[in-house]
Amino acid sequence: MIPSEAPAGKFPRLLQAAIDAFKFPDLRNKILFTLGILALYRFIAYIPIPGIDQARLDNLFQNNELLGFLDLFSGGALSRMSIVALGVFPYITASIVMQLLTPVIPTLQQISREGESGRAKMNKITHWLTVPIAVAQGFGQITLLRQSNILDGSTMGIAILAALVSMVAGTIFLIWLGELITERGIGNGISLIIFAGIVAGFPGLIGQSFVSTANVLGIGFFVIIGIIIIALIVMFNEAHRRIPVQYGRSVFRSGRMYRQSGSSYLPLRINSAGMIPLIFAFSIVILPGTIANYLATNSGIVGRIARIFADLFNPGAPLYWALVFILVVLFTFFYTMVVFQQQQLAENLQKNGGFVLGIRPGQPTQDYLNKVILRLTLGGALFLGFVAIVPYIASLITGVQALTLSSTSLLILVGVALDTLRQLESQLMMRDYDGFMR
Repeated sequence: MIPSEAPAGKFPRLLQAAIDAFKFPDLRNKILFTLGILALYRFIAYIPIPGIDQARLDNLFQNNELLGFLDLFSGGALSRMSIVALGVFPYITASIVMQLLTPVIPTLQQISREGESGRAKMNKITHWLTVPIAVAQGFGQITLLRQSNILDGSTMGIAILAALVSMVAGTIFLIWLGELITERGIGNGISLIIFAGIVAGFPGLIGQSFVSTANVLGIGFFVIIGIIIIALIVMFNEAHRRIPVQYGRSVFRSGRMYRQSGSSYLPLRINSAGMIPLIFAFSIVILPGTIANYLATNSGIVGRIARIFADLFNPGAPLYWALVFILVVLFTFFYTMVVFQQQQLAENLQKNGGFVLGIRPGQPTQDYLNKVILRLTLGGALFLGFVAIVPYIASLITGVQALTLSSTSLLILVGVALDTLRQLESQLMMRDYDGFMR
């Protein structure tokens, strides 16, 4: 396991590369186009759906951890009940579902092996799957608003329909904006939309922490812990193990058969699952406490049991974070192996005349790669589990409760930033300029 070439931390060179990026009209237009689309997204995030009582909505978000977690992916649009309140979370859910279903459904397997046309078909199916997921999620949120008397009760049927159509249309519009960025701008559009939402919420979060607490020293330690975690995330995201691969094939040229050979390597990342295990784990752990909070007001045995579960699954309880750690580790192994099997590395190597040094092609290569990825995933799973419980550890060390250090947010921010820098670097390298990552 070795780290890939990471940023050297030379700020003058970084600033010079940023200046060079604006010297080329086409590259400058891509950057400005991306920034313009992100600005449009932030503007739309402040347009509310009709009939919302904002004061009651703010009170609901203060007492509901699940909505706060979903608000992460909407960039605060959910807490304002904007027309883009669902964000791109339905699309992310649809993408995850498609990745999990592909190894199970033979038709999807066949489509995924059709190259570029297959990827286009899979993307189209994902788009269609996003619509019912958005409708279901939007209807659930609207039902919650009705129960909390947040949605205007007058002309309820029309209000529900208008709110639901607005939220689903907002999600589809955001996906379209994200694809415009991917096609005409810099970076992955969907990821950058999530990135912009998280960054937009930082100033208010930091300001709130200074207003609500006088523990300046604790906040300082909290910031230091955050910087250390970001450095660790960069290290583990970029770390990989190189598997040496030898290529050899016969080429018929000028009436004679020649043997060509070459060497390369397979980079197997220690954290190939990204943020997906954290999303799964937090969604599952948050759900019991959310349901218990709704049932805790009931009288009788149901209310007493619900109050017990509400205390056990409170974000401040040790059991809550212990379950988060365990589930993150388990989901990391599960998701990594599912995605790794879809890549069919051993089969693709054999088709291209490649083989791992010292390992026979075919099934022995597959078994060897499975053993390597399992060992790497163990380190990645433990790291993701540690990152997941960092907010709890940081609050215990610093005593600061108001400032939430979201591990999922940090993973998204670092991952999207590195991916965007790589793409911008490749654009600069084609023009003989030093990139960001060298």
